[in-house]
Amino acid sequence: MAMSVNTNTAALTALQNLSMTTNELATTQKRISTGLKVSSTKDDSASYTIAQTLRGDVGKLASVGSSLSRAKSTVDVAVAGTQQISDLVNQMAAKATSASDAGLDTNSRDAMGKDFDALKEQIQSIIDSSSFNGTNLLQGSGGSVSALQSTDTTAATLDVANQDFDTDVIDAIGSTFTDAASAKTMIDTLKDVSTTINASLSTLGSASRKIDGQASFVSSLSDVITSGIGNLVDADLSKESANLQALQVKQQLGVQALSIANQAPQSITSLFR
Repeated sequence: MAMSVNTNTAALTALQNLSMTTNELATTQKRISTGLKVSSTKDDSASYTIAQTLRGDVGKLASVGSSLSRAKSTVDVAVAGTQQISDLVNQMAAKATSASDAGLDTNSRDAMGKDFDALKEQIQSIIDSSSFNGTNLLQGSGGSVSALQSTDTTAATLDVANQDFDTDVIDAIGSTFTDAASAKTMIDTLKDVSTTINASLSTLGSASRKIDGQASFVSSLSDVITSGIGNLVDADLSKESANLQALQVKQQLGVQALSIANQAPQSITSLFR
């Protein structure tokens, strides 16, 4: 092979190899520092684009999860209120039953009537307080619940209707009893009210379970998609660690090879002695 001081082919080759090693080393170091083998579209356009789409899906599922959580909290508050109201109506029924005794004196019946009214006022207070995030499923004007079920905005929502206890409980009970006859009538009225409350408990309980199930599915789906994103873009750090050590050794050898190649032209001077 001809020897020339103008062109050092060995040095050029050594430099090219060293540059390649340095680039590979930089890539490996980037993967280790970020934990990603695909951190931008320059690394792998197809994988990065797919991952970005999936990240968007995860974000949408998070919004669905938040919607379901709000609905669940609203329904659970209504369930708690309805259960308490059911207990109070049972107490009112007991008062009315005692007051229906024809042999009861007027003062005792009046005292029971006051207790009855106090229980009714407590029911009204519970109805008014059973609110979450501005929605009250027990108050007639409290609105209803509508939650997302999926990221498809055209899909049906999960809806829970207002139970309107202002009308079906408070108005239905009406005024208190004044004698044994009206107390007996109140017992029948409270039976109907209890039936209405039990129907609401069933409706609200079923809705709460449905929301729980949908929220669990959304959470699982989000986890699966997140795992899929990891499969596409996450770096295998054990592999990258081993590769880092190999490239560091290769870089050191490349520097030595370049140094040797750069010394080659100096041997030409010996030909002119």
